[in-house]
Amino acid sequence: MADAHSVVPASVLRNLSDKLYEKRKNAALEVEGIVKQLAALGDHEKISAVISLLTTEYTYSPQANHRKGGLIGLAAATVGLTSEASQHLEQIVPPVLNSFSDQDSRVRYYACEALYNIAKVVRGDFIMFFNQIFDALCKLSADSAANVQSAAHLLDRLVKDIVTESDQFSIEEFIPLLRERMNVLNPYVRQFLVGWITVLDSVPDIDMLGFLPDFLDGLFNMLSDSSHEIRQQADSALSEFLQEIKNSPSVDYGRMAEILVQRAASPDEFTRLTAMTWINEFVKLGGDQLVPYYADILGAILPCMSDKEEKIRGFARETNEELRSVKGEPEEAFNVGAILSIARRQLDSEWEATRIEALHWISTLLDRHRSEVLCFLNDIFDTLLKALADSSDEVVLLVLDIHACIAQDPQHFSQLVVFLVQNFRIDHSLLERRGALIIRRLCDLLDAERVYRELSSILEGEADLEFACIMVQSLANAAGKDLFVALYASWSHSPMAIISLCLLAQMYPHASAVIQSLVEEDINVKFLVQLDKLIRLLETPIFAYLRLQLLEPGRYVWLLKALYGLLMLLPQQSAAFKILQTRLKTVPSYSFNGDQLKHALSGNPYFHHGAPQISEGGNKNLNNGNVQNDINFTSWLEQFEQIQRQHRLLAKSQAQSRNNSLLKDGPKAEEPLQLPTSNTNRAVSRSSKRGPG
Repeated sequence: MADAHSVVPASVLRNLSDKLYEKRKNAALEVEGIVKQLAALGDHEKISAVISLLTTEYTYSPQANHRKGGLIGLAAATVGLTSEASQHLEQIVPPVLNSFSDQDSRVRYYACEALYNIAKVVRGDFIMFFNQIFDALCKLSADSAANVQSAAHLLDRLVKDIVTESDQFSIEEFIPLLRERMNVLNPYVRQFLVGWITVLDSVPDIDMLGFLPDFLDGLFNMLSDSSHEIRQQADSALSEFLQEIKNSPSVDYGRMAEILVQRAASPDEFTRLTAMTWINEFVKLGGDQLVPYYADILGAILPCMSDKEEKIRGFARETNEELRSVKGEPEEAFNVGAILSIARRQLDSEWEATRIEALHWISTLLDRHRSEVLCFLNDIFDTLLKALADSSDEVVLLVLDIHACIAQDPQHFSQLVVFLVQNFRIDHSLLERRGALIIRRLCDLLDAERVYRELSSILEGEADLEFACIMVQSLANAAGKDLFVALYASWSHSPMAIISLCLLAQMYPHASAVIQSLVEEDINVKFLVQLDKLIRLLETPIFAYLRLQLLEPGRYVWLLKALYGLLMLLPQQSAAFKILQTRLKTVPSYSFNGDQLKHALSGNPYFHHGAPQISEGGNKNLNNGNVQNDINFTSWLEQFEQIQRQHRLLAKSQAQSRNNSLLKDGPKAEEPLQLPTSNTNRAVSRSSKRGPG
């Protein structure tokens, strides 16, 4: 091998390592001239020897000035080679790249300068080292020395120019390198990466859109950067890609949809907004490609329906409607079970709008894919039942709509009612807060008689008497004689429920008989509160027929007696007493006759002793015999009294337990329970006396 020392004068080699830049520069010019002469002679062996000398004795030297001289010498040798430099690049470039990690910032600066000059000479031949150069530039972009950063930026611009004009650049080899660095947090590196993505995307022959899923998440990650400039650059790049997607006939929506779904849950508002913007466009453009991802997309949309930012909520609502308008089929990879699972999960959301929309989706799926949804009924049924305790009335009503839709099948109807009663039994507060609303809504949606009959058959054998009483009070909205018998057995748990049922069914003699059968223990605070509600209910349009019947007191004597019986049970200072007393004062007296009054005051509504026979509804034109044959009121009254005796025994047992507890723990002051009065609330003791206040 040729000896480089015989080619390069010793003075040149000495000046190449001088501490003064000017001497090193002049020595480099000498090296350039020597290499140029050798190239003209075609003596590449000696050229290789010179390059080897510059590398081993200078660029890898422990002396900084030697390393600086070696870098400037390699650049000068490349300039001297001109068009023939490409065959020596594998000798020249590696030591320069190695110098990018030098501890001395001045050496790193000269490495940038040297590679810049080398690149200007070799241009396209430089591409073979692109990945290594890109890696080095990525690190230098965040260099601690400002002058090194500036030199790296100059080199970066030149490399970009070379890549954009080269036909040898391999995007396939570059993308893994880019993907590895997309999650770097350094702001300078992020700017560097976005710059390269933008430049490469502008090259017509480079298909960056096809590789977008590889670095899309990294771009979204930059949207939450603390630097406004980086956020702006990332947003600009994303906007450009989204526009390309709209104009492209072939896009890999699936992989990107997975990324967007995750980013839609970002704590950063701008990131969520951008993700929802993309998801909105994807749902419009994706078509069949997105069907397998509908569940994931829905999982991203539903929480955003309740976002604090109006723009995000707007995109979420629009996307949700677009998604719902697509009528996918299970055979087309439309996963009903996965979508149901997402909707069920979102029913636990703290946000009402999200819970409401989740229920709309369950309802939509029931409407379109009923059989598939019912296959997953066991997975969602418990959650739907729990949703009945939701704080939102709108949510509860939607849940009931779904329950009613499911309950169209007889087996599911029975299951629903059984589960409802079980839930009410476990959670009395749910029964008290929602019981009436739930039953009323189910009656609206399903056959009311069917609902009440099913509930009554369950409650008739209820062992928990206190629960049965509360439950029946919640059911006190039944109407019509046709349900009277079916409901009577279970409603006997509550005196006020039976009285209400009799008034609704116009069974006035029996209402009077029930009132007369009450004993002191029955008339407690709970009873009086229920009675207060009933008196107020009598003034509503529901009981308009009853108030009109009071215009004919001679015909509806038992109604009058029942109302007076209720009046006698109310405290005189209560608001309910005043209301009912005022109503009864308006009853005309002209239509009474002595026989009817004597019959009504006889005290027994079931034995008439030759008096004109009056039906339970008070109409003497009705065939009372048929009514008596259909309903054995005496037997029903006995059953009512028997159930009430059981309640009284239970109350005594509970009172005894409380007394024993008080004796053990010592006396404690007890707050008096209050009943509404016309002027002031009057305290009522737990053992209120029968009769007017």
